[in-house]
Amino acid sequence: MSQKQVTIYSADWCAFCHAAKDYLTKKNVKFEEKNVEQNMEFAKESVEKSGQMGIPVLDIDGTIIVGFDRPRIDAALAA
Repeated sequence: MSQKQVTIYSADWCAFCHAAKDYLTKKNVKFEEKNVEQNMEFAKESVEKSGQMGIPVLDIDGTIIVGFDRPRIDAALAA
């Protein structure tokens, strides 16, 4: 199985962001983290991709998932 391209838009204060990152780490999924608090460009990117202000936003090979949604994350990783 080839490695998916995974990006997570998050912030340090966001508990669900930490949960999503921990989950990906436990599954040995490499990901790029884009902190929306530290970089407004990342915040803009996140809203453009998801159409929402909420985080975390995960981009798994172009599949956009808003929030820490384990079943959708698993499905996107398996696709």
